Amino acid sequence: MRTEPDVGSDREPLVRLLDAAEAAVDAGVGWLAEAGDEWSKRRFKASGEEVTDADAEVERRITRVLRERTPGIPVVGEETDREDGDSVPSRCWLLDPIDGTMNFTRGAPLHAVSLGLVDGGEPALGVLHAPALNRRWSTGTDPGPDTDPDADADAAGEGARELSRAVVGVTGAGGVGSPSGRLLAALLDGAYRVRMQGCMSLDLIGVAEGWLDACVCVGAKPWDVAAGVALLRRRGWTVLDGDGRPYVFGAPVLVAANGPLARELAALSRARLR
Repeated sequence: MRTEPDVGSDREPLVRLLDAAEAAVDAGVGWLAEAGDEWSKRRFKASGEEVTDADAEVERRITRVLRERTPGIPVVGEETDREDGDSVPSRCWLLDPIDGTMNFTRGAPLHAVSLGLVDGGEPALGVLHAPALNRRWSTGTDPGPDTDPDADADAAGEGARELSRAVVGVTGAGGVGSPSGRLLAALLDGAYRVRMQGCMSLDLIGVAEGWLDACVCVGAKPWDVAAGVALLRRRGWTVLDGDGRPYVFGAPVLVAANGPLARELAALSRARLR
């Protein structure tokens, strides 16, 4: 059995780490509120993803606060150049300065600053802030109802418990002929409704808040989902990969819902992504 990551050890008390995360997100969000339109002009990465100068500046400001407040914990941000690809240290901050950049560049409100702490390789705490919605979510310091990610959480989580009655958020699906496109087609056929909001972190929040019964994230990067996974697990929701195991960074698909629906979605993902 796995136990809660050791973020509350004598290295840094959990409450101090959460305070540092809140202060860092404040620095990024505060600057973003005053930034002019010139910061939101889009350009394209080599990968084809959109990026703006605001992404880089928010990451710089949040990183600066974290390095001042928690100097022993490295910061891994989406816009940081890395030689080791998407690998994640066993203990680090994971930062997506603007998740949903495509929405941000078009003035759509569904974008968020997402900051998570990883400890022992597991998402341990998180702070998410949606500036255009003026909403913030945090794991808090309560260990929650279930600190074992392997537990069979049939009773945890609310909402629809079968796909035919579920509203499912989907992010990361590709073209019609791709494996993820086939998964999307199956969800469109089997779910009560499918929503595509273009922001993984807010899809995870959508499950926690009841806007969605479940979400499916295809090809998630660690910084996209670290904070949201920490928050969902803290609240007792089930977060799995396509093989029905507890989600770990790098898995091709993430599904989040109550236990029965998460397992149904994992099985559907496994069948369509292979």
